[in-house]
Amino acid sequence: MKGSAVIIGAGIAGLAAGRALVAEGWDVAIHERLSGLSTAGTALGIWPDTYRALEELGVTEFLNETITTFSHFEIRNPEGRVLARPRVPGNLRGLRRKDLLAGLYAGLPNGTVVFDSAVAELHELPAADVVVVADGVHSAARKAVFPAARLRDLGTYALRGTLDFTPNSQSETWGRGRLFGFGGYAGGGTNWYAGLRSELAEVNGGGNLALLKEKYRGWHAGVLEVIDHITEDGIDRRHLEDLAPLRSYVSGKYVLVGDAAHAMAPNLGRGGCEALVDGLALAKALTAGRGVEEALSRYDAERRRPTQRIVAGSRLMNNIAAAENYLPVRTAALAMLGVAFRGSSED
Repeated sequence: MKGSAVIIGAGIAGLAAGRALVAEGWDVAIHERLSGLSTAGTALGIWPDTYRALEELGVTEFLNETITTFSHFEIRNPEGRVLARPRVPGNLRGLRRKDLLAGLYAGLPNGTVVFDSAVAELHELPAADVVVVADGVHSAARKAVFPAARLRDLGTYALRGTLDFTPNSQSETWGRGRLFGFGGYAGGGTNWYAGLRSELAEVNGGGNLALLKEKYRGWHAGVLEVIDHITEDGIDRRHLEDLAPLRSYVSGKYVLVGDAAHAMAPNLGRGGCEALVDGLALAKALTAGRGVEEALSRYDAERRRPTQRIVAGSRLMNNIAAAENYLPVRTAALAMLGVAFRGSSED
């Protein structure tokens, strides 16, 4: 089946869907409110299934020089003691978000993405067989088409950024009500992130850098080395929310993908991955179906429940990572997690 699609948002899901549809001969217009591809965000974990999706989209050759591959990481306590060394079967890859967007954008016909093109009213969009809503966590289009959609406060803030220097290790450190993670990526540089319970994230006039130095004072040398390289203007601060489960990702010719469909906590590292898989799955359903209604129903059946399970798992992990009580129980669980992961990777 061939047809026409209007896509709202040139993020990961929107570009993936657009690229796959264009390859199948669809007429595609992607409306992006920014004047160019977003440079926000840091690095993404690319899981094996997501890498296969990149292969299907034909962008791995463009991206391979920018992908970092690693098979394990460490979870530590603030003193630096290793709590777990989970290994990831099949290898987990790291990729900067801006590189992924550039790879997805490369090769699209000129004019496919219309920048500086915020969608104020859906009825002003050009006629199309399907409208793909891919405008992120705080999607205005979702609010218009799915008025019952509800964001939920996760009770945490994320501070994150990138640095030019590369540390000697990569790890995630869990303390009382807070965590701090970092790791290098291909070509040099560091991706870092901090998560704090909302009551710990108040700036009180000192700025975000002062907050980091205060809340992670006394943590192990690896964390402090990264914080010493951070500058105030290099910090991206976000209040974390996820999306309550929807009964459908489809309403008429409108379909949700990516964060617009299943905004989630970052703790499982799956948000960007699921957005990419969404875009490809939607395009496959549309090009293989006998009509838009059938295709959108197939996409919803394939993607909604799996992604909502990941939303629930990410929310649980956010609560565990930001816990202030029962820390010995959490530490014991992490130790068991490390053994389980090592065993599964060595089978």
